[in-house]
Amino acid sequence: MTTNNSLFAHDALLPTGWAKNVQFEWNAQGQLTRVQPDSSPEAFVPKAVGPIIPGTPNLHSHAFQRAFAGLTEYRGQNPDGGQDSFWSWRTLMYRFAQRITPEQLEAIATWLYIEMLEAGYTSVCEFHYVHHAEDGQPYADDATLSQCLLRAAKNTGMGLTLLPVLYQTSGFGATPPTDGQRRFIRSTDNMLRLLERLKPLCEAQGARLGMAPHSLRAVPPDSLRDAIAGLNAIDATAPVHIHIAEQTGEVDACVAWSGQRPVEWLLNHAEVNARWCLVHATHMNEIEYQRAAQSGAVAGICPSTEANLGDGIFDMSRWRAHGGAWGVGSDSHATVNAAEELMLLEYGQRLHLRQRNVLATPQQPEVATAMTLQALQGGAQAAGRAVAGLAVGQQADFVSLDASHVALAGLSAAEMLSAHVFTSHRTTALHGVWVAGQHPVQAGRHALHDDAASAFVAARSAIISGS
Repeated sequence: MTTNNSLFAHDALLPTGWAKNVQFEWNAQGQLTRVQPDSSPEAFVPKAVGPIIPGTPNLHSHAFQRAFAGLTEYRGQNPDGGQDSFWSWRTLMYRFAQRITPEQLEAIATWLYIEMLEAGYTSVCEFHYVHHAEDGQPYADDATLSQCLLRAAKNTGMGLTLLPVLYQTSGFGATPPTDGQRRFIRSTDNMLRLLERLKPLCEAQGARLGMAPHSLRAVPPDSLRDAIAGLNAIDATAPVHIHIAEQTGEVDACVAWSGQRPVEWLLNHAEVNARWCLVHATHMNEIEYQRAAQSGAVAGICPSTEANLGDGIFDMSRWRAHGGAWGVGSDSHATVNAAEELMLLEYGQRLHLRQRNVLATPQQPEVATAMTLQALQGGAQAAGRAVAGLAVGQQADFVSLDASHVALAGLSAAEMLSAHVFTSHRTTALHGVWVAGQHPVQAGRHALHDDAASAFVAARSAIISGS
């Protein structure tokens, strides 16, 4: 499809909205050097088969959990006799996490990143917390599992922000970790040494390195302070992601521990700014919405996972009223589809408010267009990478819609995007995907699709059987 690092599109979604007859050019590093609307169609080849949209950054992923998706959809026997919840799901997830080998993690991540690319994601923020061997002891090379993820991203062509997770306690007040958490635990000093080891490895393949304090319940205050200070010494601009206020039980436990709600406590005790991504942040009060949005932090919304786990619904109207940035992630990978996350986000708001087209704006009345551009900006900020859209200086990450697809054929570009998000099978309406100017997905298919799928199935079967 591409020659001489260029592409022509009759329609393309630029940061300012839809444009006609756009010529794209990029350099050897995959950075856009020309984005020229109103060009002559006859002057340029090759041409995209349909409208070009920016690739979506996936701002929250636990890669290993893709192999676990679908395995907890049954009523469990809960010790307290209560309903299944996030907490009962977590117990089962821990059991699964204890069995994964490095080879299996790499196979799972490779397939997952291919799925993401084929579904319109062009970069991912990997929130990586399985660090050690099955017995909880470090591997001889302490970066073993991180390197599995780096290789999976490199081999598939996926853009990566790697976020090693600091995890130390099982609950507020420095409750000791459980046996099920043994593969996650690191001291603060150990985490900083890992980051120093990983930084040149990330830079060598164009990945970005950040850090993720897992949650307030898993990182005591002194450790949080010291870890952020240490990260700043390594890279003062590195992204910081944290799970927060995902569950009402977490909010109640934080209040019992500190007298403050989780987001309230974090804003009072850390310098939260535009480097931060507050993952989920589902349960905030009005003051928290206002303060968190005005801090510049990104809200990391994961609609399919939040629905799957019964977390609740983020109040997007309240967040946006305070100017808050947001993006989407696939988290536990119950769904791996950029358009489907946007659809579920909009539908959740419609059900909550009993309104339609909630995320549209006066400037962008087409809700699919508005959501795509908003998620792009927040996702790029959370990733800490130049993936903020089809503009000079940004990475050449984009997706072509299939104008011949039955759900899209004969429509305008904006209508095609709307049909892709709300009425197609979503992956089937995508034709090509480019990352940094490379073209890993052609005619809807990644070159490694079949081999990676077989390796994934084998890895999952081995984990389930315990072999």
